[in-house]
Amino acid sequence: MAEVIVSQGTELSNSDTLINDSSKRIARKQQVAYGFGDLGNGFMFDLGQAYLTKFWIDGTGISAGVVGAIFAFTKIFDAFMDPIVGAAVDNRKPGKHGKFRPVMMVSSILLAIMTVVTFTMPMGLSDVQKVTYALVTYMIWGVFYSMTNDPYGSLASVMSRNLEDRSFMSTTRQVGSVAAQLIAGVAFIPLMELTSGGHPLHGYTISAAIFGIMGVFGFLVCFLGTRENLKVKRQNGEKESMKDYFRVVFTNRPLGALILMTLFTISAMNTNNQMMVFYAQYNLGNIGLQPIINFIMMGASVVGVFMVPTLTKHFGQKRTAVVSLFIGAVANAVNYILPTNLYTFIVFVTIGYVALAIPNGITWALVSNTIDYGEWHSGKRKEGITYAAFNFSRKIAQSIAAIVSSGLLAMTGYVANHAQNASALNGIKIAMTLYPTICLAAAGIILWFLFRLDDNRFQHVSDDLDHGRWENGTL
Repeated sequence: MAEVIVSQGTELSNSDTLINDSSKRIARKQQVAYGFGDLGNGFMFDLGQAYLTKFWIDGTGISAGVVGAIFAFTKIFDAFMDPIVGAAVDNRKPGKHGKFRPVMMVSSILLAIMTVVTFTMPMGLSDVQKVTYALVTYMIWGVFYSMTNDPYGSLASVMSRNLEDRSFMSTTRQVGSVAAQLIAGVAFIPLMELTSGGHPLHGYTISAAIFGIMGVFGFLVCFLGTRENLKVKRQNGEKESMKDYFRVVFTNRPLGALILMTLFTISAMNTNNQMMVFYAQYNLGNIGLQPIINFIMMGASVVGVFMVPTLTKHFGQKRTAVVSLFIGAVANAVNYILPTNLYTFIVFVTIGYVALAIPNGITWALVSNTIDYGEWHSGKRKEGITYAAFNFSRKIAQSIAAIVSSGLLAMTGYVANHAQNASALNGIKIAMTLYPTICLAAAGIILWFLFRLDDNRFQHVSDDLDHGRWENGTL
């Protein structure tokens, strides 16, 4: 084991060092304020995941297959933007407001503006021009999303290394995320209809503007209420590069397991969110049911996420996540097998969504743990690049979800704004229930067998780092 003694003012060449005692707990109000960032993030992100597909297909007349291609291309583009943004954030020198918080705050304003732009379609455009406009604006949106989300995600790793702090922050973050999904899922369609003035596209734009403003407010609460308590020094002008990015991805085994797992969990969640409005309108026969179902499903998820600290305290982060994933897989499978029925659908989609929300909340704590593991394993701390690598998997998962959702609509004969045939109805049901079944089962298997940084191993890593030790080893 290579040992490094860290004290106030000590400088270590070619490594990042933490210079204050991470065992000190941070105030609960900081942990709560951190969760407001995901609330703000969700107000802008969830609109795109849940309603942009319907806006483009039913609102602007772009075909389902083309919409799937737009999502796929832009998300892959976003994924490759993340390491660039992550390296830029890591290379940034901290100011009086810290290293991550200022970038997060400024970018969130630009993200809000682009959220409105993506839900706008100028009049008189040809089909080709509509596709071009949608593609370009969503690509720009993705850049600002990376610039907002990468520093926000990295922020938790420099607020505290205490495991209880991180578990609670992952809970507040997931509560913020699910609360945003709940509000967007319940309020967006009624708000859109209320503000449309007889022009549905206007309703989309105005509603997006309202949610964008609320999103910026959420990030403002996070910016004002948090502090970067672990001071990180970068020595000898060391700069991050793509070489560092690939080194992080391919040497941090716990991170690799999370990346692989996330491909399945996030694609399952996004497919669920994208298809809910289609399922309510066509399979259940009433689009007005969509806000009601979302209220029940996502409201229950908020309650479920509040259970995360208790569950992880008694059963550990890894075991809690794995069991939840398998429960979610079973619930979604039952929903696919049973004939379409409003009441049984609500029961099992709610169980499945709660069972997915719990491991998604735990994942945020696990990402922060992999950042510490990377420092312990290599002697170098890479918050931005590590989070960017994780975020890469989320973008690819979002691309997969778009391909699955729009692709199944196209392949099964979906016709916009018309009653659907049996094939199209089954395609919607497959995307809504069977696809998440497969994804959650696969995620549970991956997490159980490949993620080896459980609570006990992380405590060993944390103790080493708190005492200025790092070890060039692996798990």
